[in-house]
Amino acid sequence: MRIASFNINGINSRLGHLLDWLDAARPDVACLQELKAPHEAFPAEAIAEAGYRAIWRGQARWNGVAILARGMEPVETRHALPGDDADGQSRYIEAAVGGVLIASIYLPNGNPRPGPKFDYKLAWIERFIAHAAELIASDLPVALVGDFNIIPTDQDVYKPERWLDDALFAPEAREGFERLLAQGWTDAIRTLHPDERIFTFWHYWRNSFARDAGIRIDHLLLSPALAKRLRGAGVDRDAREREKASDHAPVWIELS
Repeated sequence: MRIASFNINGINSRLGHLLDWLDAARPDVACLQELKAPHEAFPAEAIAEAGYRAIWRGQARWNGVAILARGMEPVETRHALPGDDADGQSRYIEAAVGGVLIASIYLPNGNPRPGPKFDYKLAWIERFIAHAAELIASDLPVALVGDFNIIPTDQDVYKPERWLDDALFAPEAREGFERLLAQGWTDAIRTLHPDERIFTFWHYWRNSFARDAGIRIDHLLLSPALAKRLRGAGVDRDAREREKASDHAPVWIELS
């Protein structure tokens, strides 16, 4: 089973890129973030023609998450992160797919820091940690997949000193990620590639991708029941090379 995450950065403006990647990579499950489209504008028909069934939660202009499954019907279990009924941002969706509980996550960016956006990020992280604790206590095979907007360590950024004031590299955000792992989650990419500098995001400016001046913020965290099935993990950098590509590359895992 191959599970992937792809921050598409505008599903309708990059639909061709998404369909080409689905055809080439053929993930069994693809979790998408930053749809940047209202719920009714999701291109469900085109995705169905590509062989995928989907659930999604859209939001006009910003955010938006989806779960695509090849030849299977994702059974939605949640369409929002619990803990704040007043939070209307589309950042979390969860479904059972092929015997695995999978969440597609778009954690808040949090910039500028300090400020209300950073406060929202920290509050969201606390809600996420609380829900993740319930999921891992269930002993089910669970994958938390998506754009976490957190750079976990110095190894995950091309020049750490340039990110010290950024919300993605803030001590509070990194500490939250550490608390997630301490619950028993496995960081799939780092587990299989402990010594490599692997990036999943490159800014559009200053020729960042060509210089490999990137960061790792797209993660796949696996519960103990799922981590024992981990066989492979990587990043599809070719998708980032395309003209007018998303600033993220897809990241994936292979499970036995």
